Amino acid sequence: MKRISLLHYNKLRCVFPCSGIGLALCERLLSQDPEGLQLCLACRNMRRAEAARSALLTSNPTAQIALLQMDTSSISSVISAAQEVRLRYHRLDYLYLNAGIMPNPQFDVKAFFKGLFSSSVITMFATGEGILTQKDGVTADGLQEVFATNLFGHFLLIRELEPVLCHEGRTSQLVWTSSSNAHRSAFNLEDLQHRGGAQPYSSSKYASDLLSLALNTHYNKQGLYSSVICPGFVMTNLTYGILPSFPAFLWTLLMPVFWLIRTFTNTFTLTPYNGAEALFWLFKQKPESLDPYAKYHSLTSGLGHNYTQPRKMDIDLETSESLYEKLLQLESEVRKKLQEKQKEAQNAHVHPAETDSS
Repeated sequence: MKRISLLHYNKLRCVFPCSGIGLALCERLLSQDPEGLQLCLACRNMRRAEAARSALLTSNPTAQIALLQMDTSSISSVISAAQEVRLRYHRLDYLYLNAGIMPNPQFDVKAFFKGLFSSSVITMFATGEGILTQKDGVTADGLQEVFATNLFGHFLLIRELEPVLCHEGRTSQLVWTSSSNAHRSAFNLEDLQHRGGAQPYSSSKYASDLLSLALNTHYNKQGLYSSVICPGFVMTNLTYGILPSFPAFLWTLLMPVFWLIRTFTNTFTLTPYNGAEALFWLFKQKPESLDPYAKYHSLTSGLGHNYTQPRKMDIDLETSESLYEKLLQLESEVRKKLQEKQKEAQNAHVHPAETDSS
């Protein structure tokens, strides 16, 4: 029996996410083999997780679906969730790393309408290039929010789950959901968290491309493989969040435009089902046969045919190794800070008792 894990869900044991493309993948997997999978849906909001589980069980009443609370922006939440996973399962076959945020997007209306009538209109819609910047926040751990949620929380989770992901004689697979918005120009090794930039989302996605390569370098001999996918342009909550002030009727008016654009570019997958195509395709491949330098794209033809295509990523081994070393260093620092906080909390709990007894 296989086990799965989709991040933000795990006979194959898989951990997945509990909405959007992650939920669509769960539906597609269960439609093929409801008895052969054990899913674990990981989500920050447990009400959403319960709703996702109920929806999946409605169409697959015999499916084995567990829930896990986890917030990848929180160091303590990731560590607690990983401990719970290690208690529940002795191995994971798949870990889907697609928790992601794009907070406070700033939309350049003038650039948008200018782009509508330019030769770069398709690129603009597919990547948001030239029309989107973001204003990042800071987590309780003192990390940049996008960096922590989209990259570092996943990295820490992988490190914590090594005992259930790495097994001699058996392969496990990490699958990162990246983006066409992952640009080298947005990434800076000297500013990993993108404190000084206005494109934290693009930076975090490019960093995940790099990290996937480094993980293959360090873990393949232990049977753990990493791959990257791009879902294409999909209408999800993240997409709608880009233009929160847009009335619903404007989105309705834009949809025919999106369908028209699809006749010229196959990256407009539009629906979560279509966007999950590359994730579904990778599930059926042998991890060791995949190209660590390729990003596997979900594509949809003008006639609605879904398929997967690998495209070389703009990454190199040297930069990926440098990123990996910096993340290890940061991991050491945040663990030390977490231990200090826990020690302070314990002391604060002990001192009142000592005062009462004196």
